[in-house]
Amino acid sequence: MKNFKTIYATILVLIITASSCSKDFLDRAPISQMNGNNFYKTAEDMKNALTAAYGGLQYGGLYYSSMHVIGDLRSDNTEITNPNAGSDLVAIDNFQNLATTSISSTTWAGHYQAIQSVNIVIEKIEAVTMDANLKARYAAEAKFLRGLMYFNLVRIFGDVPLVTKVINNPQEGYEYGRNPSAEVYAQIINDLTDAENVLPHEFTGADIGRATKGAAAALLGKVYLTQKRWDLAVPQLKKVIDNVALNKYQLLPTYASVFGIANENGRESIFEVQFKKGSAGEGSPYTNQFAPIGSGTAVVAIGNPLGQNIPTADMNNAYEANDVRKAVSMRNSYVLGANTVQHNYIVKYLGAPAANLDSDNNWIVLRYADVLLMYAEALNEQGYVADGPAFTYLNQIRNRAGLGSKTSNNSNASLRVADQVAFRLAIEQERRVELAFEGHRWFDLVRTGRAQAVMGGKGMQSHHDLFPIPQSQIDINPSKIKQNTGYVN
Repeated sequence: MKNFKTIYATILVLIITASSCSKDFLDRAPISQMNGNNFYKTAEDMKNALTAAYGGLQYGGLYYSSMHVIGDLRSDNTEITNPNAGSDLVAIDNFQNLATTSISSTTWAGHYQAIQSVNIVIEKIEAVTMDANLKARYAAEAKFLRGLMYFNLVRIFGDVPLVTKVINNPQEGYEYGRNPSAEVYAQIINDLTDAENVLPHEFTGADIGRATKGAAAALLGKVYLTQKRWDLAVPQLKKVIDNVALNKYQLLPTYASVFGIANENGRESIFEVQFKKGSAGEGSPYTNQFAPIGSGTAVVAIGNPLGQNIPTADMNNAYEANDVRKAVSMRNSYVLGANTVQHNYIVKYLGAPAANLDSDNNWIVLRYADVLLMYAEALNEQGYVADGPAFTYLNQIRNRAGLGSKTSNNSNASLRVADQVAFRLAIEQERRVELAFEGHRWFDLVRTGRAQAVMGGKGMQSHHDLFPIPQSQIDINPSKIKQNTGYVN
């Protein structure tokens, strides 16, 4: 990762690993976890351990692959148009994935590997003699990461093992069963609250990309929104909006200025997973992953076009006429030789790879536009107010996209939002096109209870709100790890 590079070593059951660390943000030096208990002695050691924890975000089971597969491919935003993109991806697209399909095991393993790295920081730092403020900040950064990782897990799998201490040997792993989601959410809230209280508003220089106070606050707001705790979501998200002068967040003047390598970690970005090409495994795969199979060098000049996240016709049609976001997000054709090929593909993550699956493109986890739309949604859930504040925040997003404002009694039926139900659908639509291909759509549909209504035609059933627990985990620990309802062991 840019400024956060990692090497790690696998250790245990639940497929949790202990992370080794980099010498600093630019030079990597592997350290065996076997002598890990003797290693964490200095502030520099903890800096390295925290770098390893950030590195977990790059795992295949997190933001390298799994989160966009789950967040978009599972939804109506994208699809697999060529089976050569992979049978497991086809299964996810068609709601045919099983407990043995790799997405479950990769996502589960990657997150618990990363959580082990985070727990190392939180646990080991207590005994280290170092500056008290720096110690508190490192622990807070680690808690933000743990909160983010458990938020992903609980939304994907439901009840999951809640591991908040370092696992030192395989036998310890067998002690963990699936904790109720309520307990997992309580831990997430505690971690993010602690992080928000300690983290600085911003970082500069080589530290850009670390978790900030605003990142913790915004993520906590999303947690409350997901739990439908509107009374907590509204003030939490408003806090982020009210603190923009300190956090330096802003809705940028143009949608295009949010994306692209030159614009990474900009003022609209709240938290990004950092990638850097040409750095021995620190590059991102999206440029290659999202290019259509058969496009040769027409879309991406280096590496293989893998066709793993293709915009659907429905997604294409979701954009209103003159919405500037469409051209920034996707295309409908490419020119190969002398031929124009009609094929949807994502351009939001186009870059110039150094090699196959090795680009500079970061992944934005949270940005300010998301906060504004979440706040509008939470206000509406507290009570619809015709042309009230919720409309103001919704229309800020629309107006930047070159679209007209929606009002409660607009003479144009397409711009009329006359009641609470209509506002919910307006927010759903706006989130879809504003946050297209950023991994939010599936989670939005599930948390609003709209997934089956939208996706039922593709074979979705009620139990598909959650993914199956990996069969490997059930086989390893059958007395404590049980399958989600609707899936066969």
